[in-house]
Amino acid sequence: MRKIRTIGFLCLVLFAENLFANEVNIFSARHYDSDVQLYEKFTAKTGIKVNVVSGKSGALEKRIIEEGADSKADLYITADAGRLGAFDAKGMLQAGLNSAAIKAAVPKNFRTSKWVGIAKRARIVYFAPERVSGAELTGLTYESLADPKWQGRLVIRASNNIYNQSLVASLIKNNGKGKVSKWSEGMVKNMARSPKGNDRAQILAVAAGEADIAVANTYYLALMLSGKKGPEQQAAAKKVKPFFPNQDGRGTHMNISGAGLVKGAPNKANAIKLVEFLLSEEAQNHIVNNTFEYPMIAGVSPHPLVVNMGLDFKQDLNTKVVSYGKRQADALEVMTAAGWK
Repeated sequence: MRKIRTIGFLCLVLFAENLFANEVNIFSARHYDSDVQLYEKFTAKTGIKVNVVSGKSGALEKRIIEEGADSKADLYITADAGRLGAFDAKGMLQAGLNSAAIKAAVPKNFRTSKWVGIAKRARIVYFAPERVSGAELTGLTYESLADPKWQGRLVIRASNNIYNQSLVASLIKNNGKGKVSKWSEGMVKNMARSPKGNDRAQILAVAAGEADIAVANTYYLALMLSGKKGPEQQAAAKKVKPFFPNQDGRGTHMNISGAGLVKGAPNKANAIKLVEFLLSEEAQNHIVNNTFEYPMIAGVSPHPLVVNMGLDFKQDLNTKVVSYGKRQADALEVMTAAGWK
């Protein structure tokens, strides 16, 4: 009788483990309903249930750290390589995202063995065509945004914004901390107002005549042009034009939305399968047509609104995005020292 009970108990344990193994837990800072639709497609294909915990990056990271070995998180999905790099530096990610499928899909500069990009973003300049001449834009670089000719004409987000921190980190990687310290001082002098608002707020400021140029990610303009943010923002978006900096040099600054494999992930194999799915042609088409980001893999076209902004621009494919996290502290230091609020 005791043996029968033992066998029955073992069967229950194995059954429970099998159920547990047939899921994957995502902690996601991405706020797109379309991502949930994508996870449903993954479940339909594989039978693996996707559990999603949504929230802001800081709160999600804090929870994973505090739960430690008890955390059920398998994947941490967020925007910006700087965030993923900083989280990795805290020892919260593990190797495993280096399968043949992942390596074949994601260029080397957009991945590590612990986290990989699933979509790309470009941080560019927007300008008011009636107030900014073609001659002023010729050869425009991120570095030349600190030129005195832009004094009182520039809007950009606050120094605590991760997108700006990664942009400045990339500048430090390419130009050195000393030069970027002086650049940051020039940027502050050129600001038309103290930094406030998100990327859309910068584009709206240019449209309203509060500034002549703005720095913002490409998908924000496409989102506004799509009408999803209302007719007023759609009309404002039509008043500005995009410009891709550094075309005569290393290329336009690129960043990612990415997935990190959490240390101690209880469903590691399923997490890897999900990342591989996110890098499939089907998933990439779904992502770019809903979030207006650039595809990570070759052979997939961005949304038509993004294509219309200019598709054949030179991307910076040499600056590894892993450097954004490594230089993040330096970036914040130089911006703060310059008085970048």
